[in-house]
Amino acid sequence: MNYLLWAVLAMSAYAMVAPLTKLALDGIPTPVVVLITNAVLIIAAVGVVLVAREPVGAYLTHARAPYMYAAGLFLTIGIMSYYQALSLGPVSIVVPIFGLFIVVSSVIGVFALDEALTLRKGLGVILAIAAIILTSLD
Repeated sequence: MNYLLWAVLAMSAYAMVAPLTKLALDGIPTPVVVLITNAVLIIAAVGVVLVAREPVGAYLTHARAPYMYAAGLFLTIGIMSYYQALSLGPVSIVVPIFGLFIVVSSVIGVFALDEALTLRKGLGVILAIAAIILTSLD
């Protein structure tokens, strides 16, 4: 499957996370929801690693491993903050604000990873910001 199909699958599945999380948070404490939802992810990831027979240990000290650990730290902060925001606010406002990570990641890609910034991509970032602002207003 090419990366675009994977991206569509990811978007489709992730679109269900906020509504389902919001429903769970209406009676279950945020840390418990974070633990269980991420435990499901860990169990699935372990299964994929085992099936693919990936030598995890070999990568723990890989030259690029610090990026992996930093990504895990930022993922932890992001997901825990996201769930807390969902527990306190409406999905229709929290999700678009959270969605700004797309814009920020794109800008980081351009400036830190030397990815091309075309007029089309720049316009897309501006429109994404406008869309998030419009969808977040109450």
